[in-house]
Amino acid sequence: QVQLVESGGGLVQPGGSLRLSCAASGTIFSHYDMGWYRQAPGKQRELVASITSGGIGNFADSVKGRATISRGNAKNMVYLQMNSLQPEDTAVYYCYTGIGSTFYWGQGTQVTVSS
Repeated sequence: QVQLVESGGGLVQPGGSLRLSCAASGTIFSHYDMGWYRQAPGKQRELVASITSGGIGNFADSVKGRATISRGNAKNMVYLQMNSLQPEDTAVYYCYTGIGSTFYWGQGTQVTVSS
C-alpha cells in the first residue's frame, strides 16, 4: 500500500512564495513519476507540475516560470516551489506518484493566496 503525505500549505500573501513537500511510503518504485495537481472550488483537478525519475520536469502553462519541482535523492520525496503566488493559485494541492494507469494520491494540502 502506498501512502503520500503532503506538507507546506497555508495562507500566503499575493506575490509570496511557498514550498510544498510530499513524502511517499510503502511499495513504490523509483521509476514512478511524481508531481502535483490542484483543485480550486468549482473547478476540475489540474496538473501543476510533474517530474520523472530521471528528473525531467513538466509544468502547466499557468505556473511556468514561477514553479520548480524536484525530487529527493531517495526518489520518494517531491517538492514544489512556487513563487509570485496569485489569488488564482488558491486551491487544494494534491501530491501523486505513479506511471501509466497506476496513480496514488495524497490527501491534499490547502494553499490560500490572499491579502
